[in-house]
Amino acid sequence: MLAFLTSVVSILPIIFLIIIGYLMQKFGWFEDSFANNISKLIMNIALPSSVFMSVMKYLTVDLLMDLSNGFIYTGSALILSFVAGYIFSKLLKVRVGRRGAFINMFAISNTIFIGIPLNMALFGDKGLPYFLIYYIPNIIATWTIGAIIIANDTTEKKDTTIQWRKLIPIPFTGIIFGTIFLIFNIPVPTVMSSTLTYLGNMVTPLSLIYIGIISAKSDFKSVKFDLDTVVALAGRFIISPMIVYLLVKTGTALGGGVSGMEYQIYMVQSATAGAAVTPILVNEAKGDVEYATGIITISMMLCIIVVPLLTAIII
Repeated sequence: MLAFLTSVVSILPIIFLIIIGYLMQKFGWFEDSFANNISKLIMNIALPSSVFMSVMKYLTVDLLMDLSNGFIYTGSALILSFVAGYIFSKLLKVRVGRRGAFINMFAISNTIFIGIPLNMALFGDKGLPYFLIYYIPNIIATWTIGAIIIANDTTEKKDTTIQWRKLIPIPFTGIIFGTIFLIFNIPVPTVMSSTLTYLGNMVTPLSLIYIGIISAKSDFKSVKFDLDTVVALAGRFIISPMIVYLLVKTGTALGGGVSGMEYQIYMVQSATAGAAVTPILVNEAKGDVEYATGIITISMMLCIIVVPLLTAIII
């Protein structure tokens, strides 16, 4: 029961921030261009800063080596989830503009905005290393496979030349530079560290407020329980955790099991809401922003029910 209540308390601030963004837009505080401006700020400045500082703060080379076996489970789970999302998108004939968000819902968890605070609340500092084993592949997949799928989910004529900006999204540069600094033990000046930390701290509130703004603009028209939405949500809350469960059980049967806490963390992270940056990526790609906003908003609402229930079962 305590785990259930802790999960609920950890998720409620996420919902409140979305509501704040919704109300401010409804009260006319923002110009029409404000949402796009927030999108650019998050994508080009705040997120790269946040990712870079996360690498520098939470990782060491030794830690990566010690926990490297866990990457087999989390990496495999992500790949299989992308495959499942792709298969269902073909079976349902999900239209162009929605496919990217649909597929991403199966694979990408909200490890940044919900995962970190939820993990700290449930498992404390001792669970952080295991969380990182899920976090790292998830964020890499977000800004590589996930971002590329969304960027190419468009009816616009595609350039046959290599699009380096799409191949290496700007937020992913935070991982690249963070890894370089980590491996070569390059010190980060205090001024630079503080500046990037301040910038990175904007990601969570601005992304959630952005979702609220888009929801207000669409008058909740985006929140529709059509087949595309229902299956995408099933992929997030049923198929994704089931893939993790089956992988861990298979690994255990083959003699490569994980600890109890590691298993619990993988399961909880696989069942969090869809990534809050999905509507921003879809907006950049000129896709169906209302659909993307709808499934992310609904997934965050359902998170209040699903994650506490799952937590109560496995912990």
